[in-house]
Amino acid sequence: MSEEKKGFFGRLRDGLTKTRDNIVHGIDAVFGGFSSIDEDFYEELEEILIMGDIGVAATDEIVTKLRQQVKENHIKEPAACREYLIRNIKEQMQVGEAAYDFEKEQSVVLVIGVNGVGKTTTVGKLAGQLKSQGRKVLIAAADTFRAAAGEQLSAWAARAGVDLIGGAEGADPASVIFDAVNAAKARKADVLLCDTAGRLHNKKNLMEELKKIDRIIEREFPNAHRENLVVLDGTTGQNALQQAREFAEVSNVTGIILTKLDGTAKGGIAVAVQSELQVPVKYIGVGESIEDLQKFDADQFVDALFDVKEAEEAEE
Repeated sequence: MSEEKKGFFGRLRDGLTKTRDNIVHGIDAVFGGFSSIDEDFYEELEEILIMGDIGVAATDEIVTKLRQQVKENHIKEPAACREYLIRNIKEQMQVGEAAYDFEKEQSVVLVIGVNGVGKTTTVGKLAGQLKSQGRKVLIAAADTFRAAAGEQLSAWAARAGVDLIGGAEGADPASVIFDAVNAAKARKADVLLCDTAGRLHNKKNLMEELKKIDRIIEREFPNAHRENLVVLDGTTGQNALQQAREFAEVSNVTGIILTKLDGTAKGGIAVAVQSELQVPVKYIGVGESIEDLQKFDADQFVDALFDVKEAEEAEE
């Protein structure tokens, strides 16, 4: 297990401390507090999962499966359910291999999300990671509404060693995308990463803007692999789920990037988002550095959440 990977598991485990206190301690109290598996046991478990931001749909699936396993395996002791529960949560969150096809193909990645969720920083980190994989990356600074966005992205592009196509403040974002798409074709870029403005309060404008951007990419770059990633702030819990739903109404969302998972008690939202929207969590962020944004690994996430130290040791 590489130092970077090991370091990330450790940081993830530390970052999920508050979520662990919020969910896992409650779960363990149920397993330890009940002497038999009855209706009250399941109800208590459901309540803890829902209160822990895991969401109603995911909780329902996880507990329904657990009931089935208890019956099939003739489990009598509540404590014996823990392993099954952990496995069921992991299954809820699996991300297929195809989720990262865009890294290998010529692709256009739109990064969307409301302001303040870490969108611009995420674009910079993704650019750095893709560049380190040997991909030729170009960034489009299409968030022309927020004055600092262009400067911030410029600094990230310089740090990652990739080119940036931007527009003047207040310029039409679609025209920036148009220029960037044509630059990506001319320079034979592998991945075009587009930072977009994040305004949900006026959904109609945002919808029109994203449709316009879509049309330009379709027309100018019809063969490009398309990816629309929504960045959500993990600290906002159920609000993040609502934002993801609203973006899914205006765009074909292909993946979720969950930021700021370190230090929040609402990390359970990672399970809810995937289950409620049927859209995979593709990346998670637990800090400020480039290495703190990583591809989402369901096994690693749940092991870190439940503090399964053996997982870390087994990978060494």
